[in-house]
Amino acid sequence: MPAFIDLPKIQFTDYDVQSILDKALNSLQNKTGKVYSKADPDRILFLALMDQIIQLRVLIDREKKADLLPYARRVMLDYLGTLYGVVRLPAAAATTQLRFNLSTQLSTASTVPGGTRVGVQNGDGTIFFITNQAIIIPPGAMFGMVEATANVTGEVGNGFTVGQVNTLMDPLAFVANVTNTTLTGGGAETETDDAFRERIRIAPESFSTAGPRDAYIYWAKTASASIIDVGLDSPAPYEAVVVPLLTGGNIPGQEILDAVYESVSARNRRPLTDLVKVQAPKEVSYDIDVTFYISSASTAESEVIEAKIRTAIDDYRLWQKSRLGRDINPTNLIGRMYAAGALRVEARSPVFTAVGKLEVARETAPNIIYGGLTDD
Repeated sequence: MPAFIDLPKIQFTDYDVQSILDKALNSLQNKTGKVYSKADPDRILFLALMDQIIQLRVLIDREKKADLLPYARRVMLDYLGTLYGVVRLPAAAATTQLRFNLSTQLSTASTVPGGTRVGVQNGDGTIFFITNQAIIIPPGAMFGMVEATANVTGEVGNGFTVGQVNTLMDPLAFVANVTNTTLTGGGAETETDDAFRERIRIAPESFSTAGPRDAYIYWAKTASASIIDVGLDSPAPYEAVVVPLLTGGNIPGQEILDAVYESVSARNRRPLTDLVKVQAPKEVSYDIDVTFYISSASTAESEVIEAKIRTAIDDYRLWQKSRLGRDINPTNLIGRMYAAGALRVEARSPVFTAVGKLEVARETAPNIIYGGLTDD
């Protein structure tokens, strides 16, 4: 399905303040035959009333635009979504796989109850993971695996590395220790207006089970609000490869991949003959090695400019990895640095590199050098 058709900007009411006031005041003076000075009480009262009328014009324009998908926001976007059966994705909690290790081999089965809490190493106890169900460790076995979900929703539960979730908050007999075996992920804030608007736009594609490209993208994005982009390829007849990318350019873990597979492979959503595969994006690594200089004329504000330049570099790093297939573009990086106030930029890397449609560019440890003040 094509992107939004390029239509001219629309405005339902004119609310140019000065133009409206000039026309209204001229009309009033022509009808009354009186010229109002700036201090005239009647003129002041009239302008006060016109101020309310102008605000109404702005409100009318804004509310009328809310009927259109490109302009709708917040609750109006939710109402537009209902026309296509699309509901905004709520905030989601991060998940991970936990491994409970026993202290000794038992001759009887051991149970880890559902709802068992496991905290983060050196954490303050505000974030912990809760087992989704009870597991029974058979006699003779030394460990059991179970999926667990964070106690809070949002991205705050993402990114805990393997082994970092290891503090058993509900002591269990014969359990020596517990640890997460996968990176925590899948946590997401409530779906943003832009992401929700895009799903509404491609929703009509989901009405077909003939295998349209955007149908797979639509159903993949419904699996989690943390999915920011979806790549799709068909390397062989009747084969569909779906590749999700998470917010912040993060690589999805197995839990997200499983959720996407479940969403896109339902029998009522895909052609019977399609072989669906869901996989993580392939990473294309690149280096950032730059030196920047600030004009000597800006000595007094050089610290502020330096901070802006470093922020511009961070923004570029996020931009570069926020979409699949986005080529590594040093021109974008250099442009951002100049716009932030750099006088001169020496960029040794990155160099332009093409990125495949199922790949994502991710930076390694950047080497950013402030070369000081210069007149050149």
